[in-house]
Amino acid sequence: MPDTHIQPTQEAARRRRAGANLIVMIAAGLLVAAVAAGLAVSHRTTTPPAPPNPKQPPTPAEPRATDDGGWDVAAEEALARRPMLRLPVQDAAPQPLAESAGDFITIPRPTDTSGQWIPKVRVPTPEGALAQLAALSEVALAGVDPAVVDRAYRDLALPGAPDPGMSVAHSTAADLRLAARMASSGPVPGLTATYEVTHGLVKGITDQGRFTVVCVLGELVIDYRGTTAKAGLGECQAMRLTDEGWRISPTAPAAAATSAWPGSASAVRAGYRELRDAP
Repeated sequence: MPDTHIQPTQEAARRRRAGANLIVMIAAGLLVAAVAAGLAVSHRTTTPPAPPNPKQPPTPAEPRATDDGGWDVAAEEALARRPMLRLPVQDAAPQPLAESAGDFITIPRPTDTSGQWIPKVRVPTPEGALAQLAALSEVALAGVDPAVVDRAYRDLALPGAPDPGMSVAHSTAADLRLAARMASSGPVPGLTATYEVTHGLVKGITDQGRFTVVCVLGELVIDYRGTTAKAGLGECQAMRLTDEGWRISPTAPAAAATSAWPGSASAVRAGYRELRDAP
C-alpha cells in the first residue's frame, strides 16, 4: 500500500515556503540580515482542498488501519493537518510586546538529562509534550545546521515519522545558509545561532490523551561576525506518548506553525502563551 501521509516533493516545498525564513545577504564583506519570517504562511499550508467535482465520482480512499497500539490514525491526522492562523510575514520581526498576554502554561522540567543529547520528558501530559518539543527545537537549531536539525529530529522520531527535511526548522536553516552562500552544513567561522523557546500552545489532543499536536514559539538569533538578526520562529509537531515519553508521530506532519514575535499581540492572537518551568 502506498504511503499516503507523506508527499515528499509537494509537501517539502509547501512547508519550505510556509516555514519562517531568515534571508541573509553578504554585502561589502559584512553580513546584512533581514527578517522574512513566516514566508507565505497566508496561503500555503492553510489552503483547503478543492471542492469535489459533482460529475466525477470520488476516488475511494486507501484504508488506514490502526496499528497494534490501537491508535485512531484518522483522528490524529485530521488534528495534525488542521491549518494554523495566517499572519503577515512582518509579524515575526522584533516588535513591542502585548499589554495583555493571557495565562501562562506551566511545563515540566526534563526528567532524563544524564548522558542525553536531547533532554527527555516522560511526563504523560500535553504540557509534557510541549516541554519535549521545546527541548528538541532548542538543540536542533543551535548553529542553524540542517544536518544537525535532521539528526536531532530523528533522535526523537518514531519509525515511519515524517522526514525531518519537511520541518520548518530544517527549511529555515537550509534557506539561511543558501541565501548567505555559506556551507550547507558544518561549522561556519564567525557564525553563531541560538533558539530559545519562550511560548507555546496545545493545538489539540486525541487518542485518550496519548496523541497531541503542540507548537512552540521562540526567538531565533543569528550572529555573523558581529552583525545580528532576530526573528520569531514557530514549530508544530504531532506527538505520540510511548513508554519512553513523547515522540514525533508516524502520521501526517503537523501543519506549519504560526510564526510571530514572541509575546507580541500577533503571537497572543495566534494562541501562544508564555511557558514557565514547573518549580
